[in-house]
Amino acid sequence: MYDAVFPPDFLWGAGTSAYQIEGAIYEGGRGLSIWDQFAMTPGKTYQGQTGAIAIDHYHSMAADVALMAELGLQSYRFSIAWPRVIPDGSGPVNQRGLDFYERLVDTLLAHGITPMATLYHWDLPIALHQLGGWLRRDTAGNFADYAAAVAHRLGDRVDWWLTINEPWCAAYQGYGDGKQAPGSTDLAEAVIAGHHLLVAHGLGMQAVRAYVRPHARLGLALNLYPVDPVDEREETLRAASMADHFKNRWFLDPIFRGQYPEHLFASWGVEPPPMHVGDAALISQPIDYLGINYYERSVVRAAPTTMGFEEVRGLADATYTDMAWEVYPLGLTRILTRVHRDYAPSLLIVTENGAAYHDVRDTDGTVHDPGRLNYVQRHVEAVGDAIRAGAPVGGYFVWSLFDNFEWAEGYRYRFGLVYVDYQNQQRIIKTSARWFGDFMRAQRLQHREGLVIQQE
Repeated sequence: MYDAVFPPDFLWGAGTSAYQIEGAIYEGGRGLSIWDQFAMTPGKTYQGQTGAIAIDHYHSMAADVALMAELGLQSYRFSIAWPRVIPDGSGPVNQRGLDFYERLVDTLLAHGITPMATLYHWDLPIALHQLGGWLRRDTAGNFADYAAAVAHRLGDRVDWWLTINEPWCAAYQGYGDGKQAPGSTDLAEAVIAGHHLLVAHGLGMQAVRAYVRPHARLGLALNLYPVDPVDEREETLRAASMADHFKNRWFLDPIFRGQYPEHLFASWGVEPPPMHVGDAALISQPIDYLGINYYERSVVRAAPTTMGFEEVRGLADATYTDMAWEVYPLGLTRILTRVHRDYAPSLLIVTENGAAYHDVRDTDGTVHDPGRLNYVQRHVEAVGDAIRAGAPVGGYFVWSLFDNFEWAEGYRYRFGLVYVDYQNQQRIIKTSARWFGDFMRAQRLQHREGLVIQQE
């Protein structure tokens, strides 16, 4: 099932984000973010739950990294909280905030774990939001200053960087449908926010490159979906094309082709974003790798909506996670090979892939999660299939390492390889994590033995 298709330098890991795990929102000089405000607003999250404590990683960091080492994690993807580093989003740097991330990086390296740092995972400082947030172009410049401050401190040790995580979510769900912070519901605002996030990516790339080592790799992470029509009628095929433009090409095209898809914004009945001279080149500057976050495919039919389609759920022959996301490993192979074929990035990393299931502790204290175990195994196979098909995939990260605050869903769903008891913060390694750890160790052993054979 798992042959030598994965190269020796393939990155195996798991990921988290700052607001979902750190807690300690009032400690160490941290400022508040739009997610602090959103989660504290009645009715915005499940049972009013917030990330104020989360899994208390801020105080448990050393033990958490030791647990990563116990699992055999090769790489750890984490995000840096902008308001912890620059509390007001611009202005003085909070050295205590940078100290925390420096300790994290040094602890990872001491355990032989490769750090992968994400600079923006949705936690915009509230002070910048009050000035206009991502509707304000200057926020992209503020982001570049923040990125420079982080890279100046950590660039001599961190070689894998992501500027922005899922700009589609930050733009559309944050400003278009209001499901995420800051909770606006204006599609025209989402278009503007999306463009400024891309400008921030471009400026952030330049800022980080000034401080990192020559071999460092920089990119960003997009959430992508293979799109299928629910039937072959002409209007359904047209709806699938519109869905692909909305979910995938809105951000893929400007990054790799220097332009938005033709007629994209007009088809939504909104104006295109305000473009400045040089924006296209800035946004489409070469990246060292593209992070792909994959969870499910999108099956659609035509509908009288702004976007011209609607999602179809409950397919008779499909299985779903607890969040009603379809389990469709072939979709990961398809999206990796499609991006390779249509956009030709030099390297692809699966930066997120995982599933939510209802995990409970057995009477003996263990946590068995056969659904997640099967999910991870099948998606690892799907990555192997993409590599065999020629896609330049260089890494796979499970989402997520720990059960944590799942944004608007609070603590309702569990994505972790590691179970967290939110009452006492106890960590329990799940069955899926045990398998993944054994698999990573087997991969390393396989390559070591192969090297010995070649040397002999």
